[in-house]
Amino acid sequence: MLRTFLILPFLAVAGFAADDVIKPGVRSPISFKVSPQVSDNEQIKMRMHAAETPPPYDVSLEKFDIIVPKKYKKGDPHGLFIWVSPSDAPSLSPEWEAVLAEKKLIFVGAHNSGNKREVFARMRMAVDANDNIRELYEIDDKRVYVSGFSGGARVASMLGVTYADMFTGAIAFMGVNFYTDIVSLDKTEVFEARYVPHDEIAALAKAQGRYVLVTGEKDFNLKNTSAVYENGFKKEGFKAVELMNVPGQGHQPPKAEWLKKAIEFLDVGKGKKP
Repeated sequence: MLRTFLILPFLAVAGFAADDVIKPGVRSPISFKVSPQVSDNEQIKMRMHAAETPPPYDVSLEKFDIIVPKKYKKGDPHGLFIWVSPSDAPSLSPEWEAVLAEKKLIFVGAHNSGNKREVFARMRMAVDANDNIRELYEIDDKRVYVSGFSGGARVASMLGVTYADMFTGAIAFMGVNFYTDIVSLDKTEVFEARYVPHDEIAALAKAQGRYVLVTGEKDFNLKNTSAVYENGFKKEGFKAVELMNVPGQGHQPPKAEWLKKAIEFLDVGKGKKP
């Protein structure tokens, strides 16, 4: 049966570098030694309907940043916020970091995962981070979110659907991909499909996933994002998707209040109060 190898358990793999020192409340380096089966070539190709074989990849050569909220303690599971950056460094503003701490979310972002990196590696780094972090911290499985900005948001939007059995929500800031051709709302442009998710995972995403698409009045991706919301997610029957159009906002990460609003939408029904 498909599900026996599609929906894999989170395996303990003893995958951390010995010299990693993680300080609560402080951005700290972290690295992993082992990738889980769920990010191997067979899984990636199946989940993306990819014809090509992903290029060589070794997570032990990759570097990540982690921020664990100061108030984290055993017996109080936190959520995960996995960030896909459009640049080589997984940067966030201090205001955004404060929101993640307030919302009890552990931040993890990969270095060398920007737009110049091929997409399979960017996806695998996010999946690997999710799996490995569970060895160190108690994670609330209902609050495992993937997010990104611009090109990173496009990768995050694909992960949110193709790995809907892992990520329970996704926030795409100023960029989004979809798996059908999308006609713009003014019918003047077509945005081509960027991937093809497995039918079973797509059904799970539609029924259980939560998605926020954030754009702005001056964002050059406004037209694309609005069309994907209406003629993609809504048309295809996703039950929980929200479009946030930030007044006066261009193609930059918005103020922290919009991150907070997006997280609160993802948190609906998960025992977390705004």
